[in-house]
Amino acid sequence: MKLKVMTYNIHKGFSAGGLKYILRKIKEALSTTSADIVLLQEVVGEHSKSEKNNWPTEGQFEFLADQLWSHYSYAKNAIFSQFHYGNATLSRFPIVQEKHTVMSTNRFEQRGLLHCEVEIPDLKQRIHLYNVHLDLLSRGRRMQYQKIVSQIKADVQDQEKFIMAGDFNDWTGELHQMFTQEIGLDEAHTKFHERPARSFPSFFPVLTLDRVYSRNMDIVTCKPMIGNPWKKLSDHIPLLVEYAL
Repeated sequence: MKLKVMTYNIHKGFSAGGLKYILRKIKEALSTTSADIVLLQEVVGEHSKSEKNNWPTEGQFEFLADQLWSHYSYAKNAIFSQFHYGNATLSRFPIVQEKHTVMSTNRFEQRGLLHCEVEIPDLKQRIHLYNVHLDLLSRGRRMQYQKIVSQIKADVQDQEKFIMAGDFNDWTGELHQMFTQEIGLDEAHTKFHERPARSFPSFFPVLTLDRVYSRNMDIVTCKPMIGNPWKKLSDHIPLLVEYAL
């Protein structure tokens, strides 16, 4: 059995330049990927102006999940007067446990970690999923790294299957070295190409901000979704990783 996992910062449903609201096009693109699990960042959960400007009346995560991903979890990170947004995990498999951990280190960046545990009924296996969005500043990311390590030790036993994906904002690569060398995680794109994938900005990817790490998982492929239609959607491109179970 193969398991396809995608991570994607959807930029609150706006195009790369932030001028066009293109959530419906994002939904159409996601539907072509055959992903079993999608870990999303910058997802708007509620907006007071949802009836206007072609916004869906439900939360973006519900709109995107629709009939393809019947199980989903959302946790708000940033809360404003008219809307809030955060991380969302969409899954074809039942989500049996979920937990949100606040990861904010300053008042300008509201960050979080959404932990879901999914169960694959046919195999009677469970997989821990960490959906993360980290700070722009390196000092904050180092603090968040310590929180993540503590969470892994508390939540995930050594032999359990574990995937952590999201927007790490780790443009220097400092955290990448720490995740792979200090706690022994495998990064999907690095396994095949010796470095994380370039994923930002979407129209000309240069920075390696988006990653998929795992433990006790057999990585088959990692595909950065470069080109059309992705380069015209969010400011990030998604990564699609396939595992053998």
